[in-house]
Formats: sequence, C-alpha cells, structure tokens
Amino acid sequence: MSALPRIAVVGVGNMGEALVRGLLNAGAVPPEHLVGAERVEARANEVSQRYEIRVEADPARACDGAGIVVLAVKPQDLAPALEGIRSAGGSPLVVSVCAGVTLARLERDLPEGTPVVRVMPNTPALVGCGASVYCANRFVTSEHRRWVETLLGAVGTVHAVDKEELLDTVTGLSGSGPAYVFAVIEALADGGVLMGLPRPLARHLAVQTVLGAARLALESPEHPAELRDRVTSPGGTTAAGLRELEARGLRSALIEAVAAATERCRELG
Repeated sequence: MSALPRIAVVGVGNMGEALVRGLLNAGAVPPEHLVGAERVEARANEVSQRYEIRVEADPARACDGAGIVVLAVKPQDLAPALEGIRSAGGSPLVVSVCAGVTLARLERDLPEGTPVVRVMPNTPALVGCGASVYCANRFVTSEHRRWVETLLGAVGTVHAVDKEELLDTVTGLSGSGPAYVFAVIEALADGGVLMGLPRPLARHLAVQTVLGAARLALESPEHPAELRDRVTSPGGTTAAGLRELEARGLRSALIEAVAAATERCRELG
C-alpha cells in the first residue's frame, strides 16, 4: 500500500464520510493525518466524534499542510471550498468527487500547475464496495496516481480513463447503475410476493440472489452469458423466465437506461 500524506476531506456528507471510514478501516492513514471540513456544525461534531478526527468549519484551516485535498461538497459549496484550498497555500493533489464539475472548471479556480483528479464514484462506496473511475490532468504524477488508487481503493475498486468525456458514460453505467439494480431487486421481490411468498422473505431472497450472482460474475473467469447458460436447463423454469424477460425487453431497457443517463450527464455538463 502506498503511503499517503496528510489528507483533508472537504465536505463530510455521505461520500466524504465513506472515504474517511474506508481510509481509517484500511489503516491507510492514521486519524491524526486526516482532517475534515464541514460547515454544518452538528454534522461536523458527529463525524469528529465518530472517527476521532479533527473537523474544521473553515476549509482553509482543514487544507493547511495537506498533501491531498478531497473535494466532496455540493455544487453550491464548491466556490468557498476552492477558495479554502487557495488560501491554505501549498501544492496539494486535489481529488474531486463533485458530480459534473470538470477538470477545466477546477483548474480555472485553482493555482496554475495544481494536480487535479476528477473521480466518478458510486454509492456502494458507503459499504466498501464502490466502483470509482478517475481522470487526471497533466500535472498529476505517477506518485499522485498511486495515492489516488490507495485512497479510492479503501472504498472499492479503482480504474483510470485518459479521456474525461468517458466519465459521462461511467456516470450512466456505474454512477446511476445502483438505482437500476435496486429497481430489479424491488421487482423480483414483488414477483415473489405475487406468487405467494411473505414480503420479508421475498425481499431477502431478491437481495441475496443479486448479491450472490454479482459475486459469482466478479470471481468467475466465465462470461456472464456462460454463467447464465449454466443455470438454464433445456425446457426448464429459468428458460421460461428468460423468454419472458426477452419478450418484454429487459436487456434493451437496461442498455437504453445507460445510454439515456449518459446523454443526460452530457447535457448537464
């Protein structure tokens, strides 16, 4: 594991807190080398007490002496956060998980030559199973990349892309993807209830089935289509169910969902 410098997490909402928790649980950084910045006093106190770290109201105080600054604020809080980085001085690596904020926008409001990484994470990072993809500007070194991969690796998997526009597609797939999967889980459970199962049992079976199938797909060297075929006996129950899914356009619907979310991300950007 690459040793990390002092880290400031500006914004300790869901994603900011997930990174704090992941870093501490992984032992990637000691608590005294991790500081948060949060304008909402109650939230700041909550995170400070839960993880025994310092949380400042002023981003500049949090960023002072940091080698990495994680931007995890809402869009309306971005300007004061960037001002805090400028006021703190130094030349930290800036890692942004702010949705829709481009590298060009960050570079414009940060000192010339600042190494900046834009990240598209997703909400399963909250339970250490995130999928994060990042794109770096020209000032990011190989050591910076190791820091980023250690940082994001504390809450899931990490991948890099060279073209920033690909982050729009990442948003449409893995960023929005958990919502698609939650809809599938809900529908599977409803099907179980329709056919007579108690709702708590139907919900558990749906969640566990998706979890198990995902883990099998992740760990198996076989293509998902081959795994599907292994479950599908000729003339059996699974074949009947898959025929119905094909007739109702499940695959096409999911493909179009990713495409639509990607296009919307481009429009918003």
